[in-house]
Amino acid sequence: MKKMLSLFVVLFSVFALQAQIVDPVKWTGAVEKISDTEYNLIYKATIEDHWHLYSQHLPEGGALPTELLYDETQVGKTFKISSEKAAESKTVVLFDKVFEMDMTFFDHEATLAQRIKLLDSSVSLIKGKISYQSCDDEKCLFDEQELVFNLKNAINVIEGKDLYSILSKEETKRNAEREKKAANEFTLKLPNDEEKKTEVSTNIETAVKKQKTKGLFTIFLLSFLSGFAALLTPCVFPMIPMTVSFFTKQSKSKVTGVKNAIVYGVFIIFIYVFLGAIVTWAFGADALNALSTNVWFNIIFFVLLIIFAFSFLGAFEIMLPNSWANKVDRQADRGGMIGIFFMALALAIVSFSCTGPIVGTLLVEAASKGGIAPFVGMFGFSLALALPFTLFAMFPGWLNSLPKSGGWLNTVKVVLGFLELALAFKFLSNADLVVQGHFLEREVFIAIWIAVFGALAFYLLGKIQLPHDSPVQSISVGRLMLGLITLTFTIYLIPGLWGAPLKLISGFPPPMQYSESPYGVGYTKVGGGKTTHAELPEGAHLGPHDIIAFHDYETGMNYAKKVNKPVLLDFTGHACVNCRKMEERVWSDPKVFNLIHDEYILISLYVDDKRDLPKEEQYVSEVTGKSIETIGNKWSEFQTIHYKANAQPYYVLLDNEGKNLNEAIGYTPNVETYSAWLKEGLKEYK
Repeated sequence: MKKMLSLFVVLFSVFALQAQIVDPVKWTGAVEKISDTEYNLIYKATIEDHWHLYSQHLPEGGALPTELLYDETQVGKTFKISSEKAAESKTVVLFDKVFEMDMTFFDHEATLAQRIKLLDSSVSLIKGKISYQSCDDEKCLFDEQELVFNLKNAINVIEGKDLYSILSKEETKRNAEREKKAANEFTLKLPNDEEKKTEVSTNIETAVKKQKTKGLFTIFLLSFLSGFAALLTPCVFPMIPMTVSFFTKQSKSKVTGVKNAIVYGVFIIFIYVFLGAIVTWAFGADALNALSTNVWFNIIFFVLLIIFAFSFLGAFEIMLPNSWANKVDRQADRGGMIGIFFMALALAIVSFSCTGPIVGTLLVEAASKGGIAPFVGMFGFSLALALPFTLFAMFPGWLNSLPKSGGWLNTVKVVLGFLELALAFKFLSNADLVVQGHFLEREVFIAIWIAVFGALAFYLLGKIQLPHDSPVQSISVGRLMLGLITLTFTIYLIPGLWGAPLKLISGFPPPMQYSESPYGVGYTKVGGGKTTHAELPEGAHLGPHDIIAFHDYETGMNYAKKVNKPVLLDFTGHACVNCRKMEERVWSDPKVFNLIHDEYILISLYVDDKRDLPKEEQYVSEVTGKSIETIGNKWSEFQTIHYKANAQPYYVLLDNEGKNLNEAIGYTPNVETYSAWLKEGLKEYK
């Protein structure tokens, strides 16, 4: 009985240790034969629920993309790869707040097809390796899987109907959507297999729907407010009493006048919505989104907005040909519904010098959202533009409460000009981020906005005058309050030069890491001090929040023995989302920061470090059978063997001899819990 009990305890212990090893992605391989020299190597992955596998197509500075690797002794000698990237099945695209960019990944299953061409007909086996990152809500896994493809077992298919061609065609269609915050739906079909459909998980579908709805609502709201702004320009505001008086006086009864005014408003909405529909139809539902990430189109948008801004500031006027207005005006005299339609069209043409830049800006901004955003934007804009004409026709007594036209209308134009100018640099920043030119880094962008909004504040306070402005004897209370708000906003921007997050304008300036100094102009730290490289121990680096960190286990342990401190062993990754969350939200808290900085020696081992190990240090693992060729392979293997875990983040507290001080933990976003864990380890050490 005791022997059985002992055996049970041993088996349970082994099971408990192995339970920490996660294997959420299972890979299988297949081969398709196109001709005697052309083949498709098929990589198929089954992904566990709540996990996702990252795509090959990820922006720089984000997660680790999936990568297909081949034996260097074979590529270019026995076969060549026909395409740089493999064709891949449908993906999901969502915005990641940690990396501040869109991330593309697979959900539930993935298929990648790589086309190759044989150079040596005697070759029958090809070795492939797939390097990938997969994550769930708490941890990430960086792994590699080796597959051997036997060309003799290839399935014969017709070119054009093979999986690579099917996926490539579908991928071409999805390219415009690749960076959208939406899920792509695609059906995979292998020869002689039953049709298999992959569905995006419910939680992702819900998130995508919420993002789409929120994005369109934001466009509608901004467009609606822009429509009201357009009403307060010199081209539109004076037309309200003139047009309403026309309907009320020329109509046989008040009811008819109200009806005509309503029809007039409906036609205004129709004209602008039709414009948005034309833009959506001409470019396709998602093509504008693809263009919005293109360098040259962002530069064009920047130039357009600068032109619009100069127009509003009074440098010149953007006007449609007078002949157009005259022809439309003559048609408006025809009366009836047709006459009312041409009256609405005349409003759009005559007011173009004021509304054109606003409409142009809205279409440009809607283009960055893709889909039906231009349609929604024009609806919001035209609804705000049409409402006053209808409401004042229904209640003509309200006209007496309207302020008289005057210099304040030009002030509205100038304010809009400054806003256009500020927005223009967002598009220039987009172009710079795409090419990684570092011409418009975060500090420069913020400095430009400080200058623009500072000038706007001085203008509103009457300290700056432009050519078309009337002499300012005094400023109104409303203008004074707007000036003070703008000045306050300008002052709020200034700490951004020193590394302040500026959450109010999050998403407009480049991300924190895209700057001349990641810590801000003043190079300030969480701990309040400064550490220079001259003060670093040999083999150490400045880690998160300038905590001294070692990236080699032996070097870090030797230093810990020297200074007689315990060790915080941090298994992490450059592309580990939750690792960054822990560092930014937990390690930055003084309770945790002071413990790590003062009481522990930090050893951070990056399991996704792609740098090659020296040839003499490379080996094949006897435990996992994997080739250990990179620094990341080494630390991943180290974690698996010594701690029976392979996901990150993973934290272990050790004494100087490498013995555990307490139980290791993973993703722990609670500051109090993590702090208590560190204190527990420190207590055990002492």
